[in-house]
Amino acid sequence: MAPYSLLVTRLQKALGVRQYHVASVLCQRAKVAMSHFEPNEYIHYDLLEKNINIVRKRLNRPLTLSEKIVYGHLDDPASQEIERGKSYLRLRPDRVAMQDATAQMAMLQFISSGLSKVAVPSTIHCDHLIEAQVGGEKDLRRAKDINQEVYNFLATAGAKYGVGFWKPGSGIIHQIILENYAYPGVLLIGTDSHTPNGGGLGGICIGVGGADAVDVMAGIPWELKCPKVIGVKLTGSLSGWSSPKDVILKVAGILTVKGGTGAIVEYHGPGVDSISCTGMATICNMGAEIGATTSVFPYNHRMKKYLSKTGREDIANLADEFKDHLVPDPGCHYDQLIEINLSELKPHINGPFTPDLAHPVAEVGKVAEKEGWPLDIRVGLIGSCTNSSYEDMGRSAAVAKQALAHGLKCKSQFTITPGSEQIRATIERDGYAQILRDLGGIVLANACGPCIGQWDRKDIKKGEKNTIVTSYNRNFTGRNDANPETHAFVTSPEIVTALAIAGTLKFNPETDYLMGTDGKKFRLEAPDADELPKAEFDPGQDTYQHPPKDSSGQHVDVSPTSQRLQLLEPFDKWDGKDLEDLQILIKVKGKCTTDHISAAGPWLKFRGHLDNISNNLLIGAINIENGKANSVRNAVTQEFGPVPDTARYYKKHGIRWVVIGDENYGEGSSREHAALEPRHLGGRAIITKSFARIHETNLKKQGLLPLTFADPADYNKIHPVDKLTIQGLKDFTPGKPLKCIIKHPNGTQETILLNHTFNETQIEWFRAGSALNRMKELQQ
Repeated sequence: MAPYSLLVTRLQKALGVRQYHVASVLCQRAKVAMSHFEPNEYIHYDLLEKNINIVRKRLNRPLTLSEKIVYGHLDDPASQEIERGKSYLRLRPDRVAMQDATAQMAMLQFISSGLSKVAVPSTIHCDHLIEAQVGGEKDLRRAKDINQEVYNFLATAGAKYGVGFWKPGSGIIHQIILENYAYPGVLLIGTDSHTPNGGGLGGICIGVGGADAVDVMAGIPWELKCPKVIGVKLTGSLSGWSSPKDVILKVAGILTVKGGTGAIVEYHGPGVDSISCTGMATICNMGAEIGATTSVFPYNHRMKKYLSKTGREDIANLADEFKDHLVPDPGCHYDQLIEINLSELKPHINGPFTPDLAHPVAEVGKVAEKEGWPLDIRVGLIGSCTNSSYEDMGRSAAVAKQALAHGLKCKSQFTITPGSEQIRATIERDGYAQILRDLGGIVLANACGPCIGQWDRKDIKKGEKNTIVTSYNRNFTGRNDANPETHAFVTSPEIVTALAIAGTLKFNPETDYLMGTDGKKFRLEAPDADELPKAEFDPGQDTYQHPPKDSSGQHVDVSPTSQRLQLLEPFDKWDGKDLEDLQILIKVKGKCTTDHISAAGPWLKFRGHLDNISNNLLIGAINIENGKANSVRNAVTQEFGPVPDTARYYKKHGIRWVVIGDENYGEGSSREHAALEPRHLGGRAIITKSFARIHETNLKKQGLLPLTFADPADYNKIHPVDKLTIQGLKDFTPGKPLKCIIKHPNGTQETILLNHTFNETQIEWFRAGSALNRMKELQQ
């Protein structure tokens, strides 16, 4: 048979029609599979095209790329209300991906649904439960041993319900998706906040909680508030020490950690072509740190090159034929537009304690001196889902080679995390791994590791003030090593490598000199490396488990005495009454991320056991009453104690409670445990100035009320000793505020208004007790 592209050309000439119409004809014949692992699940560009044309005719205006992909996946494009930032869209995603820490609860919820098979292609990826200690091979063996029960549960649940299973050691979920599952125009949801990584291959890939994943796996249309679209126009080209990471570090400095909330960030412009496909993925990945729904790049030759190199030339050829639908329309409108000249972009480093505190590398040393941040760098860490590509490792190795040539090694400790087994095997073959080892580096397992707090750090004591630099994405207080005094900075892998060699934040590789062992000064040259290997990728070990065709005999066991896994019990339904005399569990001061609400690190082992993991509820949040973490007043005993213990006391005594929060409450990870835990321990509402998108949805899914002050200043009217009554639930309707009566201990009262973003479907979740309860009601 003639090559696909040749068939296209012949048919174009014969029919004399536009390219994408030709592709519609061929799509049915070609039947290009979504991935090599699912040969009978096909890419439906023809349906995407049909839906886009329906919506374009309705809206009668040019469409952004984000709109094309999102609206192209509408359940009912002909009648769906479409208004950016207001309407709720009912969507049909192409696939689901889950990492092992969140997959446990997602699969437990799916089991509770009573369904026999997933309705869309789905995968589980084992990357979160491997702790970095001494090095990749030994750490992986240890993880397989101590997590055997969880891995067995995920493997057997995957086999039972038709979910592909990537074994521990296979790599980080987002790198695996980029290598195997992402493609231009895909709509993918993943139970991890950095799922947007797939936008580097032109897909709309969105981080969600496990309950959202269950909806999609159950074949139910998935709801998403119609996102606004922020355009980032790139001009010029990257060169020298500037890297793709610097683009998102710069954008984070502009938009802050909440500036992208409710929006998709869409990169476009002539500068896009100067960025590799994996570089685009880096930018999209860290878009989670500005609160964006996701980020995306238009399909181009860099994506085509990556698809071909990863064995998916057939997808690249099909995408070529549908390219009109995989790029924005000329003249499309963005709700906000940012312009960045890549030729003028300087290397950046962001931190500490927040990923939007941006500094040029040339200036961070002076800022650190002024602020009293430790200048000496204790550890440099490269890798993570954000920066672990072949190109990233190559650029770091290029820096390392220069230092080695002058007899130098790292002054700081240095670790390397390959993004996948394929990356690990390829950088071993091509010598990059050995160069980094020669510099003093330790190659860790193909896993998340220190980026998510899976790091058995030995070089400091807790409470010791120190600085680390990483190529990761987040640097919240205590995130990497559970030490609140660790000042973590995020930057590109090559800058991390240079700083680890110099050992100080005051070093600027663009201008400063190092001293070789021969006593001569030298300056590091800007690194250069191939974006893809010259030879084919080395796939390494086979770590994928296909679900069997017949799973009727497959059993999934959860021991009733397990400390790692626990079957779920339904949450109680709403009793039809207003919420009277709610006790305030904690009034949170300042930043409260999902790390503060449900810490990771050592707590990851309990992600499949709701009652056990609830013992970390809000232990990182700062109580405004005393300025301390994990210390709140028990309103009955008047004694101060840990937050989880106090919540359990209230639950035992039938006292319902509420949390008061500040701005952007729940930013960070997609972990739905931060919503499940307060629900499990008797919480009824979370009242804040504003919410992060994923966390707000997760709270709704579990039957909680995420509410915001109509007047943010009302935050100051509530005190930890007050009681609250929330009225208006009997007439709970979209857009109508609820009343909150604040009852002060002295007998006085104040009434304030609380806003919400519930739609009719979400109100049904609340009334049923959770989205899962509602699903079961509809099945009956």
